[in-house]
Amino acid sequence: MSTPLSPLNPPRRLLFGPGPTMVDPRVYQAMTKTVVSHLDPYFFEVVEDCRRLLRVAFGTANEFTLAMSGTGSAGMQTAVANFVEPGSTFVVLAAGFFADRMSEMGRRQGANVIRIEKPWGEAFDQNEVAAKIRELKPNVVGFVQAETSTGVFQNSEILCAAAHEVGALTMSDCVTSLGAMPVELDKQGIDIGYSCTQKGMSCPPGLAPVTVSPRAMEWLKARKTTPADWYLDLKLLADYYEGAHRYHHTAPISLFYALREGLSVINDEGIENRWLRHKLSHEMFVAGVEAMGLRMHVKAGNRIWNLNTPVIPEGVDDLKVRKRLLAATDIEISGGFGPLAGKVFRVGIMGPLATEDNTLLLLKGMQDALAGEGFAVKGDAVAAAQAAVTWPVAQLV
Repeated sequence: MSTPLSPLNPPRRLLFGPGPTMVDPRVYQAMTKTVVSHLDPYFFEVVEDCRRLLRVAFGTANEFTLAMSGTGSAGMQTAVANFVEPGSTFVVLAAGFFADRMSEMGRRQGANVIRIEKPWGEAFDQNEVAAKIRELKPNVVGFVQAETSTGVFQNSEILCAAAHEVGALTMSDCVTSLGAMPVELDKQGIDIGYSCTQKGMSCPPGLAPVTVSPRAMEWLKARKTTPADWYLDLKLLADYYEGAHRYHHTAPISLFYALREGLSVINDEGIENRWLRHKLSHEMFVAGVEAMGLRMHVKAGNRIWNLNTPVIPEGVDDLKVRKRLLAATDIEISGGFGPLAGKVFRVGIMGPLATEDNTLLLLKGMQDALAGEGFAVKGDAVAAAQAAVTWPVAQLV
């Protein structure tokens, strides 16, 4: 007989990284509820609640909105596998790791992938992209709305309008923006959006919300070829979730409970209040790190509110700073990767952590860790953050 395992006792961390982030306590409680069958009528009631509230978070009236069984990458794969056909022209706005992943998925589907590129950390000029779309006349245009690897938020109304002019579908990665920033799919003109549950939704990883516009659904119904990915085939999944509830796969019941409760938390707070809470936390953080003598990698106006990328000062070892911060405060932040490895911190302030007190706690911890590694801190981060933002506590907490 093997030695019994000791009871699980994971360390308690404050997850200020890019994801997974803190899970709301109500979500943990929901996951303790009794598991029913994936074909039980009660499960489909939970699914419908999720679909209804996901539309609010996505900013869409799309009837076809559901959560895929899989992480955010499964959401990306769902979008690409269903709407990028072999031999089609797939234009990707590439300025970060997840745009690169989208490009690779398109390549594996057999598409002609054309990349419009920018350095990591820059947003695209929509008018320039629109002109290129009119020239190329692609079948699908894909881009990342909130690029986790760089901290850039990409607006898209103009480029999406140009895509529609030439008959193209538009596809957007909303993995980091959903639940923390205005995604506004319908206003932006995005046909296919996908996300995850472990960032702005304050849930564990494991589901990938996906939403599809009516025009994209009409395209999908008329598609002549069969998607290569059986598990992610939206026509089959529609028959499971929307139609006769015919068996497709065993859905992760407890994760749907979690998503329903996470969406309920957002609904109780009010989506606009939640957005404002993340925006204020972001503004406090930026004021604090700039007071210390750091600068942000992304220009003001192009920044993701809930995923910040301050530049690491010259001569500072980011790994040593992060280790010191974790040891002293149990706060976890992340470093950059790819071209930004060793050049930026990636700091997520999301969900339960997006409050005045938690943001100040983070700034104090980062200031101490940087000073401990020899960085000459210029000013008091906490004082600067408090001076920059007036927090309307009664409205937001």
